[in-house]
Amino acid sequence: MPQGTVMVLGAGIVGVSIALQLQRRGFSTALVDLQLPGSGTSLGNAGLIQREAVLPHPFPRSLPELLHYARNQSTEMYYHPSALPALAIPFLRYRYYSQKDRYRVIAQHYGALLRPCVEDHTTLAMAADAMDLLRPGGWLQVHRRSDSLARALAEAVYKAEAFGVTHTVLDAAELMRREPSLAGPLAGAIHWTQPWAVSDPYALTQAYLGLFLKLGGVYQTGDARSLRRTGSGWQVSSAAGPVEAAQAVVAMGAWSMDVTRTLGYTPPLFGKRGYHQHYAPPVEAALTSPVLDAEAGYVLAPMRRGIRLTTGAEFARRDAPPCTIPLERAERQARRLLPGLGARLDPQPWMGVRPCVADMLPIIGRAPGQPGLWYAFGHCHQGLTMGPTTGRLLTEMMAGETPFIDPTPYRPERF
Repeated sequence: MPQGTVMVLGAGIVGVSIALQLQRRGFSTALVDLQLPGSGTSLGNAGLIQREAVLPHPFPRSLPELLHYARNQSTEMYYHPSALPALAIPFLRYRYYSQKDRYRVIAQHYGALLRPCVEDHTTLAMAADAMDLLRPGGWLQVHRRSDSLARALAEAVYKAEAFGVTHTVLDAAELMRREPSLAGPLAGAIHWTQPWAVSDPYALTQAYLGLFLKLGGVYQTGDARSLRRTGSGWQVSSAAGPVEAAQAVVAMGAWSMDVTRTLGYTPPLFGKRGYHQHYAPPVEAALTSPVLDAEAGYVLAPMRRGIRLTTGAEFARRDAPPCTIPLERAERQARRLLPGLGARLDPQPWMGVRPCVADMLPIIGRAPGQPGLWYAFGHCHQGLTMGPTTGRLLTEMMAGETPFIDPTPYRPERF
């Protein structure tokens, strides 16, 4: 089969971005998924291209933090006791990598993959005629308590010095002038100035898909779990018959191990489930920027459909039925911060699963022991942010070029 042919398994924002970057570079690319592109986890997020998110979420290490989460009463995290046994080993490794010295090294590699995120999205969005979906201006990290704000400011200074992240500080009065629909008492906010907001993450994925198809790429409805080696390449079953290519990329997020496990690759991947719901915006004063309630861990983001409320993390079995608790807790807190938040607009809350790796770095590179197979998953909270950059990195590797950053920290064989 032609050596320039590639199939990308998984049509979320990461998979679509990879397929588009490959097609732009002259590869003949097929995108394969059972679901409609962009309709899975990529549909539900806060819609932020987070240039500032250079520090991944570490495992809580202090005793007060651990006790806080162990009580299972917080808004930022909720766990199902039945899911904990399966999470024990990934969590132990997660805690190991969150040790201070290891974490600082990991953050450098994480930040390197985040630095070009806005530029890489802009390149694709301009080519896809989708710049109307992107809005510069950053977002607000709002704090109710002065001690919480002080800790966040110290971290912001570190981000500025180590990663070139920019921010401004708003005191309580400045915050209320900027966002009068918020209710106090509030200590202030950090305005992260570099990120861009996305008014409709699903529409952005569809725009990238449209450009991919316009450039000659092919989308097929197929089952990635049927992946098998055939001759010198790879094959999967699709609704239109077998799809074959010289190379294949597994980019299925939290479902990637459904494929990799059969090939003998089982990295410490675990899921963080999350929910969102849209609400009618306040009548009197619109929310102008996405807002994170720093102490409670939810986001309120103005979008095309209304105000999107995204929850914190839920630890449960990946395919367990949706749970009402995370959204109920987040909504209760959100209505305190934004009293004018209107009625729910969606019949049911959306739920998705963020694919997380114990060392907090995505898995990007050649599959160990499987010639012609590549992995690109494990982006946790930053699939939307990192999608185009991951696609650029993987395309340069597959083309045999020197990548724009060292891909070694993300190599699959580290596990």
